Amino acid sequence: MTRRRPRRARAEVSRLPAVVGSETTERRSDGDWIVRRISGAAARKQYRCPGCEQEIRPATPHVVCWPDDRIADRRHWHTVCWTRRDRRIQPGR
Repeated sequence: MTRRRPRRARAEVSRLPAVVGSETTERRSDGDWIVRRISGAAARKQYRCPGCEQEIRPATPHVVCWPDDRIADRRHWHTVCWTRRDRRIQPGR
């Protein structure tokens, strides 16, 4: 018979700090961007990726990016969408 942990022990595990990656600065065609990598363990909410307009589900590793001087404009992106961002066809071209 397997031994189960008491409920209190399981609840304490959920209070552990989330793992968030380091911030880097990336130079893109439209300026410098701060990029923060988010691990699956730290991704607890659902977001919509501005690159593909699809959901980023909880527990999905992704990136949070914002222009170097405007943290209020930060957005959550799928990692591959952010990587391919400069190669997308821009509207109006």
